Amino acid sequence: MKAREIIVRPLITEKTTLAQERENTVCFEVDRRANKIQVRNAVEELFDVRVDEVNIVNRKGKPRMRYGRVVSHRKSVRKAYVKLAPGSRTLEFFETV
Repeated sequence: MKAREIIVRPLITEKTTLAQERENTVCFEVDRRANKIQVRNAVEELFDVRVDEVNIVNRKGKPRMRYGRVVSHRKSVRKAYVKLAPGSRTLEFFETV
């Protein structure tokens, strides 16, 4: 897989923003088939930074309820928490907001 296929999008939430400020950790939604080594190589290639550590979390899709019945499920997501090496520049996704 190519680097653009592995990293789907950055996840910007309150929790990930605090982790980025305190621990220099960034969170991405990644492809379900990607492993830690592929995520590390993709982040280093796309953003030109050094990666210290990668943790991957699988989040199961929640059921969607309609009138008390389960109609379908939200899609399952795989998240990667990428800790950047000390001295690496931080990634700013929304600098002008």
